[in-house]
Amino acid sequence: MSKRWPGWVYAEGTEPDYRFSFANERTFLAWLRTALALLAAGVAVDVVPLDLDEPVRRGLAALLVGLGLLAAVAAWLRWAAAERAMRRRQPLPSFGFAGVLTLCLVLAGVIVLMVA
Repeated sequence: MSKRWPGWVYAEGTEPDYRFSFANERTFLAWLRTALALLAAGVAVDVVPLDLDEPVRRGLAALLVGLGLLAAVAAWLRWAAAERAMRRRQPLPSFGFAGVLTLCLVLAGVIVLMVA
């Protein structure tokens, strides 16, 4: 059994080609950058004086911050699932959260266009 953390990822299968693990890690970091950008956007919407009604501004800020938090969690889960699949020599899992994130961002953009 591997002593690397998290054990439930590294405990099974064989070590994949390190290039694939590094690519998986880069994808994880890209999702973390997206999460940070969403968090920053949510804070900016809340702090910067915009010509939006208070409930709309607060709701939009909460939506963006919530998406940022979800993106960070999804990044971790996606990294772990892909790493396990590579170790088991199975097909990589799909990433359905990207569609949810896209729809929510489109919704946020529509809200801004409608009320601004």
